[in-house]
Amino acid sequence: MNYRMIFYTVGKVLRMESIILVLPAIVSLIYGEYFPAASLIAGAAVALVVGYALLLCLKPKNTTFYAKEGLITVTLAWIFISLIGALPFVISGEIPSYIDAVFETVSGFTTTGASILRDVTVMSKGLLFWRSFTHWVGGMGILVFVIALSQKSPDRSMNILRAEMPGPIVDKLVPKTRDTAKILYLIYVVFTLVLIIFLLCGGMPLFDSVVHAFGTAGTGGFGIKADSIASYSPYLQWVIAIFMLLFGINFNLYYLILIRKLRLALSSGELRTYLIIVLVSVGVVCYSIYPMYQNFGEVLRLSVFQVSTVITTTGYATADFASWPTLARAVLVLLMFFGACAGSTAGGLKISRVVILFKKIGNELRRAVHPRSVSVVKFEGKKVEEDTLNGVGSYLAVYAVSLLCMFLLLSIETRFDFETNFTAVVACFNNIGPGMGLVGPMGSYADYSVFSKIVLSFGMLLGRLEIYPLLIACNPRTWIRR
Repeated sequence: MNYRMIFYTVGKVLRMESIILVLPAIVSLIYGEYFPAASLIAGAAVALVVGYALLLCLKPKNTTFYAKEGLITVTLAWIFISLIGALPFVISGEIPSYIDAVFETVSGFTTTGASILRDVTVMSKGLLFWRSFTHWVGGMGILVFVIALSQKSPDRSMNILRAEMPGPIVDKLVPKTRDTAKILYLIYVVFTLVLIIFLLCGGMPLFDSVVHAFGTAGTGGFGIKADSIASYSPYLQWVIAIFMLLFGINFNLYYLILIRKLRLALSSGELRTYLIIVLVSVGVVCYSIYPMYQNFGEVLRLSVFQVSTVITTTGYATADFASWPTLARAVLVLLMFFGACAGSTAGGLKISRVVILFKKIGNELRRAVHPRSVSVVKFEGKKVEEDTLNGVGSYLAVYAVSLLCMFLLLSIETRFDFETNFTAVVACFNNIGPGMGLVGPMGSYADYSVFSKIVLSFGMLLGRLEIYPLLIACNPRTWIRR
């Protein structure tokens, strides 16, 4: 195992974190918030010192990355960047508890949007900016960000990209991994800027536009108002809803559109399934909540927004859907598991896995009826290899076991009801944010114990990194040199 290369890369990530912490510090200074600015600079200093210590002391001779190194590097990078990224909240005193600050930071970087803050409006502008900026950085991937900006990528850095990018299959867009990372981030940046312009055109203040664009692009959902997005105009709600759906689409399809392969992009089976699920879900939710509002325009807007925010695991809200009828809530809980497309910034199982799983089930049913028949599972017009099929099945099994274990651990909190605990685990594990019950859109995770917050923080990382990297890094055998 190339230990030096692992920690050297983590050092690069922390050095990058020290740079990006300067941006919210500048925002604090613009608004005359000198102590929050100092706390952000202090956090940047810690990241810089630790980062350079790793870079100088552990400079490797061999820069090759294999799959195991890639998985461990991604895990350690996300843990270190969260632990240090939490320091400004504690130093400023705006989140006095370090565990609470880590929970909030992990929630930010993993684009979960779960919060321990009861009243977000009392926070300083600089720390609100940092809180939302973590969504934007974590949305496409921290290591992807570093690779895109590095002058030279490590050998076999595709193993890092595969470990961090969500979905059952990750391919290069172009031959060089660094160029692939650059293309992904270029699309990401352009979409974010376009969203900011649309929000400004709707009368949203510049600061609000930027932080909400970060939350939408990263499908994170940290708001800066007590009612999330509900107090903004219908136009702004529609814009955010549409862009949430756009950021839930595989970014590879946007690249195909850029190189004028529109027909190939639109022929994506995952995209069609994603859009069909959204349309059907909106229809069912509209039917369920219409008696509550008696206004079709409002019902449609509320349904589209809530379906968009849940399936893309963003977490914004324009209504307290925890109080909606059972049918509407059931649809939204189901969407919490589905998630959006692979290769997007969204969490959840991903539509591609769901489609492959159902096709595999259909194939097994056909074989049960016709044992001698030969049939293959196809996805996006190509045969799905047996390794991929087994991988999807294994992932689902590990996913279910992980969800069950976290739910049992959280059930130690006997003061919370079943719905609250279960949806809290689902919402954190699938990087959604709000659940049902006491952790609904108008609630928070503040009342959970320190132990439960650690469990949920672990669950957020587990879900964002899609389980295997974190489990492999936690296995002592992984660290044995071979």
